Amino acid sequence: MNLSELRPADGSKHNDNFRRGRGHGSGNGKTAGKGHKGQKARSGAPRPGFEGGQMPLYRRLPKRGFTCPSSKEIVGINVDVLNRFEDGAEVTIDSLLETGIIKNPKDGVKILGNGELTKKLTVKVNAFSAGAVEKIEALGGKAEVI
Repeated sequence: MNLSELRPADGSKHNDNFRRGRGHGSGNGKTAGKGHKGQKARSGAPRPGFEGGQMPLYRRLPKRGFTCPSSKEIVGINVDVLNRFEDGAEVTIDSLLETGIIKNPKDGVKILGNGELTKKLTVKVNAFSAGAVEKIEALGGKAEVI
């Protein structure tokens, strides 16, 4: 295949030059694809979401809750997940991304205290729970806030 041979798939491209309402022989005559009568057959059809004067769906549904624009989304990881690392390794956000433990650090990473840790690690993330710091330091590791 050459660049000169590339072309769009059959049926994917339409010509904007198509003339509507030019008789039966054209295949799109008489009503020009608008059906018979009714509001949508005439010019000035209503905007999307308009329901003929009935209260539209987007206004019938209740508004719920509040999202604070200055809030942060922190990713939480339990201590037992850190057992994937070698003994004595340095755990950072980059190393967590490389191993696939987290996919997106968002606004920060916090280590939580669930589970058991069996390795001495130096952990450098944004936040720690009190239980997590206790478990990391009990094995001689370090918990450093960055």
